Amino acid sequence: MTAIKHALQRDIFTPNDERLLSIVNVCKAGKKKRNCFLCATVTTERPVQVNVVKVKKSDKGDFYKRQTAWALRDLAVVDAKDAVKESPEFDLHFDKVYKWVASSTVEKNTFISCIWKLNQRYLRKKIDFINVSSQLLEESVPSGENQSVAGGDEEAVDEYQELNAREEQDIEIMMEGCEYAIANAEAFAEKLSRELQVLDGANIQSIMASEKQVNILMKLLDEALKEVDQIELKLSSYEEMLQSVKEQMDQISESNHLIHLSNTNNVKLLSEIEFLVNHMDLAKGHIKALQEGDLTSSRGIEACTNAADALLQCMNVALRPGHDMLHAVKQQQQRFSDLREQFARRLASHLNSVFVQQGHDQSSTLAQHSAELTLPNHHPFHRDLLRYAKLMEWLKNTDYGKYEGLTKNYMDYLSRLYEREIKDFFEVAKIKMTGTTREGKKFATLPRKESAVKQETESLHGSSGKLTGSTSSLNKLSVQSSGNRRSQSSSLLDMGNMSASDLDVADRTKFDKIFEQVLSELEPLCLAEQDFISKFFKLQQHQSTSGTTTNEVEEMDGVALSRSYTSGVPQTVSSEKDMVRQMMTKIFRCIEPELNNLIALGDKIDSFNSLYMLVKMSHHVWTAQNVDPASFLSTTLGNVLVTVKRNFDKCISNQMKQMDEVKISKKSKVGILPFVAEFEEFAALAESIFKNAERRGDLDKAYIKLIRAVFDSVEKVANESQKTPRDVVMMENFHHIFATLSRLKISCLEAEKKEAKQKYTDHLQSYVIYSLGQPLEKLNHFFEGVEARVAQGIREEEVSYQLAFNKQELRKVIKEYPGKEVKKGLDNLYKKVDKHLCEEENLLQVVWHSMQDEFIRQYKHFEGLIARCYPGSGITMEFTIQDILDYCSSIAQSH
Repeated sequence: MTAIKHALQRDIFTPNDERLLSIVNVCKAGKKKRNCFLCATVTTERPVQVNVVKVKKSDKGDFYKRQTAWALRDLAVVDAKDAVKESPEFDLHFDKVYKWVASSTVEKNTFISCIWKLNQRYLRKKIDFINVSSQLLEESVPSGENQSVAGGDEEAVDEYQELNAREEQDIEIMMEGCEYAIANAEAFAEKLSRELQVLDGANIQSIMASEKQVNILMKLLDEALKEVDQIELKLSSYEEMLQSVKEQMDQISESNHLIHLSNTNNVKLLSEIEFLVNHMDLAKGHIKALQEGDLTSSRGIEACTNAADALLQCMNVALRPGHDMLHAVKQQQQRFSDLREQFARRLASHLNSVFVQQGHDQSSTLAQHSAELTLPNHHPFHRDLLRYAKLMEWLKNTDYGKYEGLTKNYMDYLSRLYEREIKDFFEVAKIKMTGTTREGKKFATLPRKESAVKQETESLHGSSGKLTGSTSSLNKLSVQSSGNRRSQSSSLLDMGNMSASDLDVADRTKFDKIFEQVLSELEPLCLAEQDFISKFFKLQQHQSTSGTTTNEVEEMDGVALSRSYTSGVPQTVSSEKDMVRQMMTKIFRCIEPELNNLIALGDKIDSFNSLYMLVKMSHHVWTAQNVDPASFLSTTLGNVLVTVKRNFDKCISNQMKQMDEVKISKKSKVGILPFVAEFEEFAALAESIFKNAERRGDLDKAYIKLIRAVFDSVEKVANESQKTPRDVVMMENFHHIFATLSRLKISCLEAEKKEAKQKYTDHLQSYVIYSLGQPLEKLNHFFEGVEARVAQGIREEEVSYQLAFNKQELRKVIKEYPGKEVKKGLDNLYKKVDKHLCEEENLLQVVWHSMQDEFIRQYKHFEGLIARCYPGSGITMEFTIQDILDYCSSIAQSH
């Protein structure tokens, strides 16, 4: 074991600056026995670290390697299993329990004892030693052994000590003498121990031999002690002499401390006084400006503004602890408060007088705008007031009550001023729209148009056929369209209707310009006032809002701004942006009702005005929302836009209602229905108005509703028509609709355009077939019988053998239809078609050409049957296809 211990010390622990104190050969309990060594080591450098190291023999050689190391301070429990019986098993509790079986009980006990001693010397930690014999845990080792671990500076846990260089050299010399022939290392070690004891005895004898020298040394030590006593006596006397000097120096030091403390206090006092003087001293010029400053001149306003800012800085200075208890500070604060109150009162009074004076000056200019469609310019008023903007901000920060009072006074006064201006402005707009004077006299144009419309409508449709809304331009167009289809005797009335229609266009254009001018005047007025309010009253327009809705804004209309106060600090009910909107709503509370009245008047004048208003209002709402979607202007215009949209929808509904109520005269042919012509006018007008408009989607929806209503009404009228065939009504009107949609190129009505074309084509074909009928009636009956025989199974070439269908019978029937009879029948047919069709749509030649084609088709069909059923008979019709073409052409030219 000693050789192994030496090898481990040399190979493993010496390179790591550690000393091996104890070793035990162990294996893990309950597993395959693979021996290893547990080593108790300490480091050679301070502070000393104690470790338990697991050393294992390498599988690839005879050398040992360090496998695991635990710090002794991490050891919690040492369990020896049994304190009475000798057992090689023991447990060490580190981070987990490690169970070991020692190779012998002696090695186990020696290792546990070494652990206990190392703990007592280096750690003094409470490690639980359980099931351990008390003899192993004694403080000191039995006599005859080295001194205990806790008793000296050197480690004595084990007899082993590392050899120094000289000792290694002596051992090598000794081993060279025996040529390294050491068969028994233990015997060699014992021999060395005996020789060491002999050397120790020789050393002791040598020391005893030098007793004389020791006596001389002791004598010298006694003399040195006497000298030390004399020196101590002199030092005592010197200390007594310096005691009085020390007391004096202490007094001087205390005096210096008091002087230093006094200087420090004076410096601090001077600093505090300078702070108060520098921060709470208001210049006499500022005081004079606050008390007597001129608030009418720009220089005086600037001086008052600087003085107010200086006063606010003095009042808002952050005092240090204790300053507010000084009498002078309290007096200065009271003086500042009085100055603030006095100046705030003087400023509020002056601004109120400025509001009144500026208002009187503004009212004097109203007469200039009474006859013009313009609103007075408030820019000079705003420019003069903006000089006080900084003072208003100061008043808002120092005396919110007076600031709010000024705000309410401004709103109350300006609301009355703007109400007079805006009402006069809208009155002028209404006069220009209706052509009336202030005395209420009207031009005769509108009643004359209404009378003409009424008379012409009754003459066309009878008393029961009058359309609703006599001022509607659609009705006027229907009168004109129907009038054109009447006789020449009504040409004078037709010309009058054309003039009325032209006048409608002029009136609409005039209305559009007036309405646009109204919006163009209102928009900059509102924006300028809102910008002024935000600047003058220091309200942030771009602050995030709390999401006030339009209904909430309407509820605020006419209500003073409500605020609550807590300890003099205002708690705003809404954000500053909401406050701007509330002020604008109070000031311009008359704009929305006036706009609604103007819109109602425009709709009353001409329902088509709602198209112009929808486009203009949508554009202005879009512009206002791009600037600020939550502003007063955007909200107000948005509310009015809802009204305009309702009027537009109402206009569309009225047109659909009129279509449903139209009744056609039973004594005259139908022609192009009035609502079809009305739709054409509406679409043409709407396309010109809504070109590049923001609300194009509303028009597209209206188109869909109207065109479906037109389709349904055409079908309804066609079914009820007695004078004109149903196919003619459908053909002419759907041809007109198709032509209108093709000309206007309305993208949302592409499907309806195709449907109109299909309906026109289908009913044209149906009318041609129905009207043409069987012009060669007997010949048709004859060939129908031939086709019936063929259908029964008789071969075509054998039909001529049938008695009723032989060649003689065929020649007899053909002779009944010479060319003159055919031409006469076609001429009667042409007159019949001409009587059915109207002149406006000009479809007579189209229908006649289709009938010509249909007749030629029947002729070819008959020739084909003759060629197949009567081959070689030489039988032919008494007229040719060229004859048919000549007949049709001459008939068309003659008419």
